Parts: sequence; C-alpha cells; structure tokens
Amino acid sequence: MSSTITHWIDGRARAGVSGREAPVYNPATGQVSAHVDLASAEEIDAAVASAAAAAREWRNASLSRRSAVLFAFRELLHQRTPDLAAIITAEHGKVLSDAEGEIARGLENVEFAAGVPNLLKGGFTEQAASGVDVYSIRQPLGVVAGVTPFNFPAMVPLWMCANAIACGNAFILKPSEKDPSAALFIAQLWQEAGLPDGVFTVVQGDKVAVDAILDHPGISAVSFVGSTPIARSIYERGTAAGKRVQALGGAKNHALVLPDADLDLAADAVVSAAYGAAGERCMALSVAVAVGDIAQPLVDAIAVRLPKLTIGDGAEPGTDMGPLITAEHRDKVAGYVDAGEAAGAEVVVDGRSGELPSEGFFLGTTLLDHVTPQMTVYTDEIFGPVLSVVRVDTYEEGLALINANPYANGTAIFTRDGGAARQFQYDVQVGMVGINVPIPVPVAYYSFGGWKDSLFGDTHMYGPEGISFYTRGKVVTQRWPDPATSSVDLGFPRTR
Repeated sequence: MSSTITHWIDGRARAGVSGREAPVYNPATGQVSAHVDLASAEEIDAAVASAAAAAREWRNASLSRRSAVLFAFRELLHQRTPDLAAIITAEHGKVLSDAEGEIARGLENVEFAAGVPNLLKGGFTEQAASGVDVYSIRQPLGVVAGVTPFNFPAMVPLWMCANAIACGNAFILKPSEKDPSAALFIAQLWQEAGLPDGVFTVVQGDKVAVDAILDHPGISAVSFVGSTPIARSIYERGTAAGKRVQALGGAKNHALVLPDADLDLAADAVVSAAYGAAGERCMALSVAVAVGDIAQPLVDAIAVRLPKLTIGDGAEPGTDMGPLITAEHRDKVAGYVDAGEAAGAEVVVDGRSGELPSEGFFLGTTLLDHVTPQMTVYTDEIFGPVLSVVRVDTYEEGLALINANPYANGTAIFTRDGGAARQFQYDVQVGMVGINVPIPVPVAYYSFGGWKDSLFGDTHMYGPEGISFYTRGKVVTQRWPDPATSSVDLGFPRTR
C-alpha cells in the first residue's frame, strides 16, 4: 500500500480534506510510490490564514534574526543534501549527482539571502532641503506564493523562498504534484532552523490550487516557473487580481558553434547541456546552430559520444541519464522525433530504439541533423533528450535565426574569437548568454530570467531583482524644525 503525501500548514503535516489525490510514480520503475493530496480552495484559505498571521510577526523579526535562521537552514540543507537528493531521484528520475548539483545551486541562493542586512540597506540624503532629510526603505509584501515545476523540485523553490523569507514575507509553496516530497523535506528543515510556524507553507495540488492562489486576495505576489502557455495564463490571471507576478516560461536554447571553435570542448558541452536530466531543463541546449565547415565534424563528434552514455535508474552508480517524468511525456517526446523524421530531418542517433530498461519511462538520446526552422522539433519546446542541428552558412545567419525565435531564455556561443563572442553577447536578443559555457544559469548574486515569450513580468528571479520583487519601496521625508519657527505656508513645497 502506497503512502500519502500531505500538506505542510502552520508548522505541521496536514492531511488533505478535499477527497482528491493523484499518483506519484518512481519514473525508473514505472510504479506508483505514493499518492499526494490535492488541495481545495478551502484548504488554500486555511493556508493563507496561517501564513498571514505568521507574516505579521515575522516582518517584525530583526534582520540579524532572519539572517541567523537562513544560516541555520543553509547548514541543515548542506548536511542533509544526500537525503534530499535521494528523494528527488526517486520521484523525478534524475541521477543522484544531478540532484545534488541542483541542491548546491539552490544553496547559493540561500547564502545570498542570508546577507539580507546588507541587501535591504536603503539610501539616505541629508539636507535635501533646508532642515529636511530623505531616506528610502524596502518593506515586505506580506504573504507571497510560488508555483514550481517538476524538473527542479528543490532548486526552483529555493530560488523563491530564500529571498522571500529573508525580506520578511511568509511564503506558500505549491510544488508539482509529480514530485511533491522534496517540498515537505525543505519545510521540515526550515522548522529545524528556527523559522516560526506558518512562515513557510506547502500546499500540494493541481490547477484547482493554482487558481485559488491566483485569485486569493490575501496573497500579494506569485512567482512561477513552467511552460510558456501556462506562464502567460498565470501572469494574466494574477495581475488581473491585483497581484505582482513574475512568470518564467519555456525555452528553445541555441548554441551557435563557429568554425574556429574547439571541437571537442564544444561537443562535450553540447552533449552535457542537451541530455543532462534527460533534457528536462528549461536551460537545456536543444538546438546546435553549426556555422559553415564545422557542421559535419560537430555532428560526428556528438554522435560518437552518445553511445557511451549509460541510461538507467538514477539511483544506480555510474548512470549518466535517467528516465523522463511520466509515460505520457516520454511518448510525447518520441512523437516529436517521429514528426521530425517525417518532415525530413536526418535521425543520426535514434533514442526510440536500442537497449533501454524494460521498466520505467525511458527514452534514449536522439540527435537530429538538417533540421529546419519550419519543423515542430525546432519550433516547440520538447523538454526531452532530443538535440536538433541546424546548419547555416554564416555567423550573421545564425544570429538572425536565434533572434527570430519567440523564446529568449538562454543561448551560448562556442568560439576562440573574442571579438566574435563580444559581438554576439551585444547583438543577441536573449536574456542569459554563455560564452563557451553551455548552460549560462547566473550565480545567485545576479538574477535569472529570459526575454520575450520566456518571461512574463518585469522582474527576473532571485538575486537583486528577487529582493526587489519581494519588497516594495517607501521614501520618507522628515524634518525636525524648531517649533518657534513654525508657520502656515500654503505654497507648493520647495527644495531650494
């Protein structure tokens, strides 16, 4: 009999009362490992009430106390990384080393947020007018929420909650129902670190819970990471309800490989970035744009590397790539390969065939050559272990191809030419750029986010922009005059 995964409200596990639940699978075996409760709108109400009460107290906590809780949480997360990684691998399927890497990148955000006393320093201007001083402060919003995807069940929540909590807010997390257990583990670590009950809440659920979060008047802001259609919907519904919303959407990340690139370095990087986590990353490289004479050598170099990858249970030592998240998603990705082949792409390496585990949601690595921008394998975000190669004659043609794409999350260029690299980072219309770096996810003290259809809202995630998102500015103008000089003046205030 499988276990039940519950909510975390007011500092304790809270069983669902909606009567609805969903299965949670181990993708490596294809078997149901648990069932997760799905929240109703009434349960969202209860979570918001608890969070609102906690937020009123937490905003009064000194910055030094908040920082101390974050440092304690950081230490617990570091110590318990193997336990959390095992949970992620069991429900998501990614290999243990990848799960540990995800947690490590999340830790960077916690470390950044632990510097909240410095991050929330305002400005002060003395004598802005005669006897008048002006200063700025940033204050928390109250209750904020995060809706996070299945592909990073620890890192993406940590992108959001660390800054939100450091700024004095209470945070409600709605994780993916496909791999919900990591969120509860994180909740327990926050409690062990000394965070007051109600400041971090987990509500499990599906669209019913998301809609309730977006509509709830007690929630001031919502952060989201997921596909572009849903990101657009969440942004529109949340802002219509008066909320501040940052909604990060999908991607079609290109790597522009110039003829002078180091071939082995480029091939290693492209393979790592295209097939890591079975391609289920919003920053995965899904298109290699090969310029001129390097195209065939690049295709050959990638193809020779793929048979060397070990595909299997992510919990087993030596595994390079695990399964996809569900059988339905595996079949959808395979369908894209079918469509690409039918449209004229050359299937250089076919992930639909070959030796794969007999159980679980596995698909092999696929390499498609001679892909054109009209094919669905190019236009759509596949989110699987499929790499498309588009051949172009010139740098200018490759740049134009990337800039014409509606997605603008991440991109990379591989070259030995510093001038070409500098021109590329200047000209390319994409939010995150790598130069001989295949997955340019910014470090925690910068901010993450794309352009165009990859981002809805004005604010990128985590880093300095994350601090701004979870706070609002206030400017105070003060004067302490001598009462003896006070008089009525109906004129407009002057500073000179």
